[in-house]
Amino acid sequence: MTKTTRTLGELPAIALDPAGSRFGGVAEVSAKPSGFFRTLKADGRWWLCDPGGHRFIHRGVSSVRQIRSSGARKQVKESFGSEKGWASASNELLKKNGFNGLGAWSDDETLEPSASGLVYTKLWNFMASYGKIRGGTTQKSGHRGYPGNCPFIFDPEFPAFCLKHAEQLASTKDDPWLLGHFTDNELPWSLDLLEGYLSLPPKDPGHLAAWRWLRKRSGGKVEVADITPKDREDFLTFAADTYFSAVCTAIRRHDPNHLILGSRFHGRALRLPALFKGAGRHLDVVSVNYYSHWTPDAEWLATWEKVSGKPVIISEWYAKALDSGLANHSGAGWLVKTQKDRAAFYQHFTLGLLESRVCVGWHWFRYSDNDPTEQGTDPSNRDANKGIVSNRYVPYATLLESMKDLNFRTYGLIRHFDQPVAVKSPNPPQKTK
Repeated sequence: MTKTTRTLGELPAIALDPAGSRFGGVAEVSAKPSGFFRTLKADGRWWLCDPGGHRFIHRGVSSVRQIRSSGARKQVKESFGSEKGWASASNELLKKNGFNGLGAWSDDETLEPSASGLVYTKLWNFMASYGKIRGGTTQKSGHRGYPGNCPFIFDPEFPAFCLKHAEQLASTKDDPWLLGHFTDNELPWSLDLLEGYLSLPPKDPGHLAAWRWLRKRSGGKVEVADITPKDREDFLTFAADTYFSAVCTAIRRHDPNHLILGSRFHGRALRLPALFKGAGRHLDVVSVNYYSHWTPDAEWLATWEKVSGKPVIISEWYAKALDSGLANHSGAGWLVKTQKDRAAFYQHFTLGLLESRVCVGWHWFRYSDNDPTEQGTDPSNRDANKGIVSNRYVPYATLLESMKDLNFRTYGLIRHFDQPVAVKSPNPPQKTK
């Protein structure tokens, strides 16, 4: 591999973590038990706290669900006997390799997290669901597209829709195994959002809201040509504040118990502190789909936390390998040569996250490889080696062994990274007579 890659072998020997809480946290109680997951910042590091008050890092896998192609359905019967058999085997595979939870798009109904001992998350697609009703959205690679890349944040009907949509959350509001809620996936946040809304048809609610905001800010008449970089930043904060106010109000109305994990920022949105500022006013944790970086950027991780005031969870990341036999044309993850390279990348990336002190978990994307014969998948999930198992449920042993080695040392690695660094005195004390 040509990229600098750090693995466990380059660190001092770290012992396996001892048995901890039933949710997968450390053994010691660090906070008052609340019955649900909470966030905690202590000694300069962010944590999740599990319902019993134990410090916790969420190590999950996204899209833990069955493949809906005919070949994969046949394989489920041959390998597992039934859907229940698949669920049992998949839960066991995750747990024996050190994962303690499920990311977005997982089939938690079949997997039964509370019975299997896996902490799960939910993705509710507030804006995407509203857009389907309103009309005008399109399927993009991995997410929904909106006219002019402008989500319908300023529609007067959107807050009421959110309140109605959030009624679904009541069914799990008392479940201690639920970590929290993602609001949407990969909304098109950008620094040119102000011009985008102003370019919409004159009667569009977004167009009208943008002009109201701009004219109020300027104290009167203003032209598009007068827009400044500060205007763009502040409008982005305003737009994020407006969106997250609507969705978070709705979530907390119907589920006041669980964490709100954000809308899975991605791409150029990660370079926009103004976005994190607006989001941080409402969220408990900021979620990031983190691509195009072999090594987590320590400065940007620190910036996200500083500007938002909240910890970070990496809600998507992965690498795909040429030796899988798949075409690997789709998807945003790194393309590497072998499963050994994927294994090294997992350790390298997670070591950087643990070292940052602001990351409270990560979700590898995803459980199974794409199946080119599966119908109805979006353009980002057609033919790539993303999984911890193949599209016929064969585990990638080399990758999983590397994941296991790191996952079961998570808390020991945190202690290693957080230990005080001895500073040598430049002038050693002199002996006296």
